[in-house]
Formats: sequence, structure tokens, C-alpha cells
Amino acid sequence: MKRYALRHDQWERIKDLLPGSKRHVGCTAKDNRLFVEAVLYRYRAGIPWRDLPERFGDWKNVHRRWSRWAISGVWEKIFKYLAADADNEYGMIDSTIVRAHQHSAGAIKKRKTKIKPLEKVKED
Repeated sequence: MKRYALRHDQWERIKDLLPGSKRHVGCTAKDNRLFVEAVLYRYRAGIPWRDLPERFGDWKNVHRRWSRWAISGVWEKIFKYLAADADNEYGMIDSTIVRAHQHSAGAIKKRKTKIKPLEKVKED
């Protein structure tokens, strides 16, 4: 199994929510699973769209399809479906995941001190 690939049980939960299946009007999607895995790879790896590996196809097409799904509400429908049956497996957040600036924790802020001009050095 590839690092950012969906497990079979994960895919089974969402596959019927995606457009492009035989039951939807219009063309059938070539491979929804590969596309979803491309999007997950992009976000989990924290890379720009153009850095997607070639196995996912042309990055422009992946981004275009992602945008269309976002505009049509497909992603929102998937998130709502998964949130309704959440097991809170990934709902725990701690300091190893989220970093905060030191000042957000109440640390004392350093104040700028006024620098006094140097006295002129007397020549002997």
C-alpha cells in the first residue's frame, strides 16, 4: 500500500458519494479513487499542485477537477457524511500537531530599549 493511499474500507465509505459513477447523469469518471488519492497526497505531503507525482496524471487536470468538485459541493457532502459518523480518531489535537507563537502562551514580550548615543571619543 502506498503511503497516502486510501484503504479499501475508507474507499468503500465514500465511493457512492462521488460524481462520475454509472448512476450519475453525464460522463463516467475515469478513476475517482486515483483522483481522491491525488488530492489526499497533495494535502498530506503539503506540496503545490504542480509537484504531484506523475502517477496521478497531469497536475492541471487534477486541480481543475478538484476545483469543480469544490464549487459543486462534492467535498462538502463527503465531509458532512464522514463527520456524521465520526469516531474522533483524528479529532484529538495536541501541541505536537499545532504550534503556537510564544506570545500566544502569555510569555513576557521583549520591550525595545532606547539606545543612548555614544559619547564622542576625545582625541588625546
